[in-house]
Amino acid sequence: MSARTATAATAVAGLLGACVLLPAGQAQASAAQDAPVVFAHRGASAYAPENTLAAVDAADDLGIAWVENDVQLTKDGVLVVVHDTTLSRTTDAEEVFPGRAPWAVKDFTAAEIAKLDAGSWFGDRFAGARVPTLAQYLHRVERNHQKLLLEIKSPQTYPGIEKETLRVLREGGWLDRSHVKRRLIIQSFGAESVKTVHAQRPDVVTGFLGTPAVADLPSYAAFTDQINPAYTSVDGAYVAAVQKLKGAHGKPLRVNTWTVNDAANAVKVAGFGVDGIITNNPDVVRDATR
Repeated sequence: MSARTATAATAVAGLLGACVLLPAGQAQASAAQDAPVVFAHRGASAYAPENTLAAVDAADDLGIAWVENDVQLTKDGVLVVVHDTTLSRTTDAEEVFPGRAPWAVKDFTAAEIAKLDAGSWFGDRFAGARVPTLAQYLHRVERNHQKLLLEIKSPQTYPGIEKETLRVLREGGWLDRSHVKRRLIIQSFGAESVKTVHAQRPDVVTGFLGTPAVADLPSYAAFTDQINPAYTSVDGAYVAAVQKLKGAHGKPLRVNTWTVNDAANAVKVAGFGVDGIITNNPDVVRDATR
């Protein structure tokens, strides 16, 4: 048994042990309620190139319902799914377009980005994978019957990105009642961006990425439903302070923490009472926290 497997097995045994004193049905309900929601970070990005359709499918193959992605705008105003504000780390942009340094997403058209290989860097079997548009990404998530935690990346670089994101979501059928209530969250590190989304579509669930001071939490609760911090920046007291407040939709603020990729830290943050865990290794986190 590997160290990772042993840690996961210990965590599962601990959960089972905690349920022994409860009637069977009650124990099962308790375990289900206590397990954080698992979000596949940039898709199952430990197993396929991040933010590609292959990473969406990898999450689906693992039985993970929620996928997280990042959106940015091209030079000609098309939303594409990519994390870095430059293309050099996860594509062959430097080879295909030499002399275009620093290969910023905003400096390339959608047609140019569509020519890039976004998979070879991760492994030969993914050669030829493309940077998807948001429309293409939504289609794949819908096909897989999955749910989406969408991050608006670097909003200060892309004026109007919130409106365009909502437009593409609407055209893709993602702003109907069913999707909005159960299958969509929009988050950002930019508080103003989250405020803008909330103002334009008050029904959409939103999240703020960061760890605001406890004293500042009430001001965030006015426009967001979630506080989503780095796992290294929180403890049980902070999580409890967030969850004591009601968010923009009148429900307790939720906490989805990132990026937890090992069983030990998954068990640790689950013990803090977080509502969700964002991870490159969603199977590891799921198994550890169940």
